[in-house]
Amino acid sequence: MDTKALFKISYGVYAITSKKDDRINGQIANTLFQITSEPQTVAISINKQNLTYEFIESSGIFSASILSRETPLDFIGRFGFKSGREINKFEGINFKIGKVGAPVVLENTVAYLETEVINKMDAGTHTIFLGKVIEAEILNSQEPMTYAYYHEIKRGTTPKTAPTYIKEEPAQEKKVQRYRCKVCGYIYDPDKGDPEAGVKAGTPFSELPNNWTCPICGASKDQFEPI
Repeated sequence: MDTKALFKISYGVYAITSKKDDRINGQIANTLFQITSEPQTVAISINKQNLTYEFIESSGIFSASILSRETPLDFIGRFGFKSGREINKFEGINFKIGKVGAPVVLENTVAYLETEVINKMDAGTHTIFLGKVIEAEILNSQEPMTYAYYHEIKRGTTPKTAPTYIKEEPAQEKKVQRYRCKVCGYIYDPDKGDPEAGVKAGTPFSELPNNWTCPICGASKDQFEPI
């Protein structure tokens, strides 16, 4: 079976947020889809290991911010590769508390939905939450980011807790030496460089500035390994 066929399914990139008592948290997700139009409902798939899962379970609410195609990798890294158990993901982030009481990420956001959970289904490692849309707003006319664009253009990686995570086998042939971040799995490809950090295509890993860090999780160069 070629599991890479699953990569051809279309997805977006979203910031899913919720609250528990007076605490707020959020994560990146790519599994959000509309279920019905009357009433308007959407579903999300959240890993049970994630703190956001605990918050949704507790409060029965969540919001979904649809991220812009120009969302920087460090923003996705903050919400997708770092834990709310260790950092305050909302520090320095533009957000508001929405109508249902969950935080709504406004930064890098095209539009958002606020929902109340009306049903859920156990899916093993994940839970699928069905939410009735209570509030929704379009913030601007920017293009939403697709998951394909995130992988191919932004060169992002998939968190191991994501429902779409598939372990990739190392390539048999390598034209250049690539390096993988041991923290988040980001792969530095010299053929592509890191244009957002001013690193031109064709720059070997050994020639990266000493202060260069992983564009997703911020790990230093010594946290990378050759692949």
